[in-house]
Amino acid sequence: MAKTATINARVDERLKAKAKKVLRRVGISWSEAVTMLLHQISLQQAVPFDVRTPNVKTQQAMTDLDAGKGDRFNGSAHGLFKSVLGNRAKSGS
Repeated sequence: MAKTATINARVDERLKAKAKKVLRRVGISWSEAVTMLLHQISLQQAVPFDVRTPNVKTQQAMTDLDAGKGDRFNGSAHGLFKSVLGNRAKSGS
């Protein structure tokens, strides 16, 4: 099949940079990635992943995080679990 159509898309610069790193790691080009997505849409007759709107609680959490609010655990899973589970969190040691 001849490739004669062109697609132009405007995206967030940071999102593009993150995606570029992933595509480079797996060894495929932008064109190949978009072609794969379009094939899946065509085959499945749908978007090939769940597309949902976050609920109100999740939207508020996202807004808070964007504003620099919320808890940070600095890579500590133990701190996260202690926050969520309270005294029921067990040490991994």
